[in-house]
Amino acid sequence: MFFERQNSYNRIRAVEYARIYALSPNPSYRYFNVHETLGGDCANFVSQCLLAGGAPMTYTGEHAWWYNKSGTYGTAYDRWSVAWTVAHSLYWTLKVNNESNINSVRGQEVRSVSMLELGDLIFYENHRGIIFHSAIVTGFSPSATLVSQHTYEARDIPYLKPWLNPRYHYIKIRI
Repeated sequence: MFFERQNSYNRIRAVEYARIYALSPNPSYRYFNVHETLGGDCANFVSQCLLAGGAPMTYTGEHAWWYNKSGTYGTAYDRWSVAWTVAHSLYWTLKVNNESNINSVRGQEVRSVSMLELGDLIFYENHRGIIFHSAIVTGFSPSATLVSQHTYEARDIPYLKPWLNPRYHYIKIRI
């Protein structure tokens, strides 16, 4: 069973990173502003948290997940994979990596928010079936699971959102 497998994901480090940079983005990474109705910085922020928790970047394959800062590998500008910055792509990359059992960051979807731990992820799906937002679990209150996120920047807020017809995807992370 998934929960019995070895997991080297450092949930505490991922959550510490999230709490530090939730309200003030890390200047070492590009910040993705909201552009019309096309997302913002949420998946970039969640990816940074996963990296802080020990997730190895994956540069090859169909489901690559990486970020290169300017000056690395001879590039003058920051570069990144689609899965690093787009919530829908990050969600599918985590799921496919889990099903393929490859040596990368992986995520297994579980049926209930009550099954999540610190450092796990929640993805938000709209009424058209598009995953448009992601957040990291950074706490628990007696009445709610708390998340930190970008677009809009927030730390330790209830994960439930007032958006119309959202579907939530609860993802357990492992490396």
